Amino acid sequence: MCGRYATARSRQELLDAFGVQVDETWGGDGEDLLRADYNAAPTKSLPAILDRADPTAEEAVPVRRLKMLRWGLVPSWAKDPAIGNRMINARVETVAEKPSFRRAFAKRRCLLPADGYYEWYTSKDEKTGKTKKQPFFIAPKNHDILSLAGLYELWKPEDGDWLWTFTILTTQAVDAVGHIHDRMPMTVTDEDAWLDPATQDPGSLRVPAMSGELEAVPVSKAVGNVRNNGPSLIEPLKAEGGEETLF
Repeated sequence: MCGRYATARSRQELLDAFGVQVDETWGGDGEDLLRADYNAAPTKSLPAILDRADPTAEEAVPVRRLKMLRWGLVPSWAKDPAIGNRMINARVETVAEKPSFRRAFAKRRCLLPADGYYEWYTSKDEKTGKTKKQPFFIAPKNHDILSLAGLYELWKPEDGDWLWTFTILTTQAVDAVGHIHDRMPMTVTDEDAWLDPATQDPGSLRVPAMSGELEAVPVSKAVGNVRNNGPSLIEPLKAEGGEETLF
């Protein structure tokens, strides 16, 4: 499961890294909607990369866009957008068959740029027998941007504006990351194929990525409160000797 991540790259970094052609992260009044978020959580509006044609253009050619989407996918047929609160993740092994996700998997795939994501390691205190949970921040060793695989949908109430939402695909965790949690966000290496709505067999892209390229460091439990934010959330906890502690 992926329920928290960090996305703090600058606008220009995202535009350059993903070859964005249209930046849609500005509000109608000129407000900048793109902000660094070290505690990205469900229901928040977060940056996403997607290829989508302009419906008003003469030729329906997909254009690479940077757009803010709300985390928690709401299917087009939903009666209540609150269903999105239960659809923050989709298992990649079954996504092509699930009614809530299969249409988006076929045509509406996106990427969620991330610096890394959080998982909680559960253990038992030997003295008290109580369960302990320690958050870890999992990120690329080379500090590159993580391209998390996602799906997006559009939903419209009878009276109101379109709501754009997304879910993050998860897969079996690899390497040491699997000791923390058995699931991890699916990452994408062939980004163009993943984003292309014309890709006929997106299932062929469902392979674990980043094997051996991620590291996990324990971080402050402050990340558990969604109101907390800032770069301090991803700073590694220090061991008694002062060195950083890796899992």
